[in-house]
Amino acid sequence: MLRIFGSRFQPLSIDASPDAILPPRAVWIDLLEPTREEEKLVERSLGFEVPTREEMAEIEPSSRLYQDKGAVFLTANVMSGIDAGDPVSAPVSFVLTSEHLVTVRYADPKPFRAFAAHAAREPNLCASSTMTLIHLLDAIVDRLADTLEVVQVDIDKTSRAVFRRGMERDRRKRRMSNEELQALLLRIGDDQDLLAKTRDSLVSMGRLMSFLSLPAHIRQDKDLREHVKSLSRDIDSLLDHSAFLATNVSFLLDASLGLINIEQNAIIKIFSVAAVVFLPPTLVASIYGMNFEHMPELGWPYGYPFALGLMVVSAIVPYLFFKRKGWL
Repeated sequence: MLRIFGSRFQPLSIDASPDAILPPRAVWIDLLEPTREEEKLVERSLGFEVPTREEMAEIEPSSRLYQDKGAVFLTANVMSGIDAGDPVSAPVSFVLTSEHLVTVRYADPKPFRAFAAHAAREPNLCASSTMTLIHLLDAIVDRLADTLEVVQVDIDKTSRAVFRRGMERDRRKRRMSNEELQALLLRIGDDQDLLAKTRDSLVSMGRLMSFLSLPAHIRQDKDLREHVKSLSRDIDSLLDHSAFLATNVSFLLDASLGLINIEQNAIIKIFSVAAVVFLPPTLVASIYGMNFEHMPELGWPYGYPFALGLMVVSAIVPYLFFKRKGWL
């Protein structure tokens, strides 16, 4: 899909025919899963090749950040699908010229929709191609910051569920079922996945901002230069915060695995104690179950209740001993 926005940030319609060209007042050319005809239209009108999907997937910096034919080519990973619960970090290419901004993407991140709606209300945000790019990157960074806030809130909820539950006086309320432990691990895994993708996007955005500060027209414009520096500082701060959250997620994972080990040890302890408690009665029953001819208790009228009582006492004594030691 090809969307073209003019200087007043009004969408411009155009037919991607073989002879068509872009209107001269086009500021932002947005290619969302473009067809080959749409790519040829942009290439024919602007005089450079649009990055392909394979080229956008390259990870080396020289393939993502470069200048060619007077245009600055920037590729960064941008988060999408967060609200749907299926976060994806997809590459997005930004091609900046003195008059045009071209974005090439095969995903639909929310910042693009939010920025288009915002710019429609305030067209002065997109007075030029460079300003359009700066404010679009600003929207992407804001979205990444919101994502980190979501992760932090979920980590806090998980932490309270894990540690405050351990403070319950009722032992039955303190314990967690297998389903609850499994849900806890899945929740931590989702947080880790979202945090890893967010951090990957922040790192690629940081490299993009470093390269964006190199073009002469940005270095010479004080406002643009300060805006780029401000975005770079924001990204560095978010990277530090993401590292802090990653440490918390790792701690929660260790704590959850520790809870699972405690639950497993408690089960094993119960079986061990039960085996020890029933061992003396089994020994008594084995002794009086022998079939020797001369056994004094065989002719004793109280032999049977005596054996039963001895079995009960031999079971109670180990149980009281374990109870006193605090092993139960």
